[in-house]
Amino acid sequence: MPVLSVIVPFYNVEKYIGPCLDSIAAQTLADLEVICVDDGSGDGGPAVVESRQAGDGRISLIRQGNRGVGHARNIGVRHASGRYLAFVDGDDTVPPDAFKRMVSSLETTGSDLACGNVMRLYRNLLIPSWAHREAFAKPAKRTHITRHPLLIRDRMLWNKVYRRSFWDRLGLSFPERMYEDQPVAMAAHVGARSVDVLARIVYHWRQRDEPGASITQRRLEPGNLRDRLLSVLQTADLLARDAPRLKPDFDRDTLDIDMGVAVEALAAMGPSADPELVDLAVRYLDGVSREAWQSIPFERRLQVHLLHRRRLEELSGVFTQARQGSLWPKVGPSGLLRRRWYGRHPAMPGHLSEVSGELGLQARLVSLDWRDGVLRGSGRVALGTFDVGDLRRVRVRVWMEERGTGESVLLSEEESAATWDRVEQEDGVRLPEHAFPFAFTFDPAALSRAQLARRGHWDLCLRLRGNGLRLDGRVAGPRWLPPLVPAPRRRSGVWLVPVRTAKGAWGVRLRNAQAVIGECRVDGGDLVFSGEMSDVGDGDPVLRLRRRSDGEEMYFPVVLAGQDFHARVPLADIDESVGHESWWEVVIDQGRPIRPLVRTKERPVATVADRRFLIDRGEDGCLMLAER
Repeated sequence: MPVLSVIVPFYNVEKYIGPCLDSIAAQTLADLEVICVDDGSGDGGPAVVESRQAGDGRISLIRQGNRGVGHARNIGVRHASGRYLAFVDGDDTVPPDAFKRMVSSLETTGSDLACGNVMRLYRNLLIPSWAHREAFAKPAKRTHITRHPLLIRDRMLWNKVYRRSFWDRLGLSFPERMYEDQPVAMAAHVGARSVDVLARIVYHWRQRDEPGASITQRRLEPGNLRDRLLSVLQTADLLARDAPRLKPDFDRDTLDIDMGVAVEALAAMGPSADPELVDLAVRYLDGVSREAWQSIPFERRLQVHLLHRRRLEELSGVFTQARQGSLWPKVGPSGLLRRRWYGRHPAMPGHLSEVSGELGLQARLVSLDWRDGVLRGSGRVALGTFDVGDLRRVRVRVWMEERGTGESVLLSEEESAATWDRVEQEDGVRLPEHAFPFAFTFDPAALSRAQLARRGHWDLCLRLRGNGLRLDGRVAGPRWLPPLVPAPRRRSGVWLVPVRTAKGAWGVRLRNAQAVIGECRVDGGDLVFSGEMSDVGDGDPVLRLRRRSDGEEMYFPVVLAGQDFHARVPLADIDESVGHESWWEVVIDQGRPIRPLVRTKERPVATVADRRFLIDRGEDGCLMLAER
């Protein structure tokens, strides 16, 4: 009898099933069996499995008609003979030590279930899974979901090893539909006597980019939505019965994610939507507490409320308004001693209208530039997507604050009245915005010698105050939109460098520079830049590009003539972007890393072979290359 049975259902994943099985075969826990269940594939996937089976006696193949992944997993469990069970989807992979780590943990602690952290696998890049990052930040032995409630997000089946006797004792089996793993994973968490949580990565969850390749990509199809809602109801019933303290946590995530999908699908269908789908959503929403309702933003809350009340025609209209950026409900206060804030929309009842907890500043810059030795800027600050026309005598305060010391330099404080504007988005669409204008000036002479000597990072901060409201925040905005980052200036031997963080937050960095880029441009699909180094050192320098997300590095030559350097980077040769965007740090490596300061104001944007690049300045003022 093997220690571990690994069940691999697969359907039309010829491209991925080979690497999947290779990753299982390479496990450091060798005493395992691999039960592959073909769910009626119409491609060459079964032949790939047979080729692996011929070289590894631990692999077996079971064939069935297309009955769904739930049925395939149940068939696999019936054929499993190991003391422990694990599940792997046919398009995913498993790190070499994953099963050994989880089985060893269970052998040591006696827990019923071991689970671990997950990375998303996109092409060849691994990215942390947002759903698992918090729950698996720290290891925990012999815990339980009631003591570690972040595990409510651990609803997938495959980052786990289950004790077979525990599986059989609970009588676990998969519903024969899509989204079959959530109710089983939650039943296992709730029913376990104890659970081992591993912070180490135990699973690589592939993000496929072929159109319609996954269940998630087909989420708006009626059959897909029906199965999603059935799994939500089954899980909600389980928690309400066996772990009621966890139900609000489950509802918060479900209202945001699953009900968001239901809203989008049913808003598109409108009054012609299948009544059964509406009934399923309403059944779930009938059991959601007021606390959970308040946990989602007003705009989403309004849409889910309209779904709950079966007002599908109104839902379609509100959803379209929200999608077009034209909803903008008014916001205003109520109460004297305990002032609370409420969104206002004719379709929203008062008991669901409070927004006190979600009000936050969205402050962006409209302009920023040096004039007469002073950095002058203007911007607008909004309260999310609320109409703030009822707020009077609001004051906006802008200041710079040094990280670490908390020292500040006041830039402006003035009264402001909200105005409407249309703001360009990153996709080129212009959407309405109701916001308070502000302006400021930063004179470097305001910095003391001690502050200049510290070479610190100063954040651009803002406070909005009035009508009993006081909110602080950072001034930020999408990096791909104006204004341009101004060129650095020098004062008392120190460079004052206007910068933006990776998330678009503005500030000023004080620093020295071992190398300064004086020219930066795009020439025929190549990034070309040149400048001067203060100390050329020994040896020949090389240009190193380092991708922030995973540390991937690429190298290009640097031509050195005295203290002058010149480099050319063919943009088409850079590894393709993974996910929404990739950021590359540019370093001149000459035995020691030198981050060259960009002195130019230009921020070229280039399209090369259908790839869009932005040549920008990072939060330390040095050269940064982005691809979206």
